[in-house]
Amino acid sequence: MRPSFIEVDLNILQQNLMLIREHIDNRPVMAVLKSNAYGHGLVRVAHLYEQLGVNSLGVALPEEGIILRKSGISLPILVFGGILKEQIPELMEWDLEFFVLSFEMLNYTEKFCKTQNQFAKVHLKIDSGMGRIGVIAENSKSFIASALDSDHINIKGVCSHLACADDPEDPMTHEQIDRFLEAVSVFEKLGVNTPLRHIANSGGVLYFPQSHLDIVRPGIILFGVYPEPACRRILELKPALTLKSKVSFHKSIPPGFSISYGATWTSKNTSEISTIPLGYGDGYPRYLSNRGEVLINGKRRPIVGKVCMDQFMVNCKYENQKAGEEVIVIGEQCGQSITVEEIAKWAETIPYEILTNLNERLPRNYIN
Repeated sequence: MRPSFIEVDLNILQQNLMLIREHIDNRPVMAVLKSNAYGHGLVRVAHLYEQLGVNSLGVALPEEGIILRKSGISLPILVFGGILKEQIPELMEWDLEFFVLSFEMLNYTEKFCKTQNQFAKVHLKIDSGMGRIGVIAENSKSFIASALDSDHINIKGVCSHLACADDPEDPMTHEQIDRFLEAVSVFEKLGVNTPLRHIANSGGVLYFPQSHLDIVRPGIILFGVYPEPACRRILELKPALTLKSKVSFHKSIPPGFSISYGATWTSKNTSEISTIPLGYGDGYPRYLSNRGEVLINGKRRPIVGKVCMDQFMVNCKYENQKAGEEVIVIGEQCGQSITVEEIAKWAETIPYEILTNLNERLPRNYIN
């Protein structure tokens, strides 16, 4: 019933995956669906990718993995991020793979699985320069050897994360790939099979073919959005998400009339003001106050005044609008478009934040 909602085009998601597969020479794909599939809806998107034959799924939290298992997903699911000891029993119960980040966690996982007569499916996390989680690459030889000596650890993969891959000219990515490959060469030196090697995030997939290795981890590009507004477009990816609303109220205001909290915008002339029933309570950035735009009848309409929790106002200048008129907040209308990358630029942030902030107050409708 709500006039503000998200529309997700499943055909576009399929086309984006096809383009990515062609670009990586049909290597295996782990579809990364963190933060409600970047705002697109975790469960529905996961089922689509399972139908399309991706090799595995990546999530940020055990809870996300459990939701997918409860919804019937049978694909391997890898939980990213730092895992605490007390989370391991549930990870095991729901057949979730997870990162092992340290000797301490490796030893605890081995002891826990031994008492339960279970085998943990893990990916060894190597820090090749991101500086966030994992064993530093230069210190990883004994870590890998200890994991191989463990009786209840099933090493499914060994991985790292690229810090600067959104910039194809940044030399750090090459340095990270070299450090990572040197670290994982230990498997061969020890005479054992090397597990799945993965380091390529969306930037790596796009710009660094040497990072593709055994499986890639595309995230935001699956949804047709580039990691940074300035990223070079090398694939014809299309955004799958449209954020729509409707004009809920319209009025004419005289010169000198102020709009919204703090009276930060005042009309210079007689103006036509439309109210849109959407706000920061839905994850639409308050920082877009007096700087964002929407589309109404194919025309850009600037936001005036501060974005409220549930509403914001736009200036339609001299054009009267009817209640119920369609508003495009993200997406296309009459040949015009407002992209996530553009909104991120207005808000002085990155596209990831714009998408993942779109919360569950907004219904998701799936088409095609």
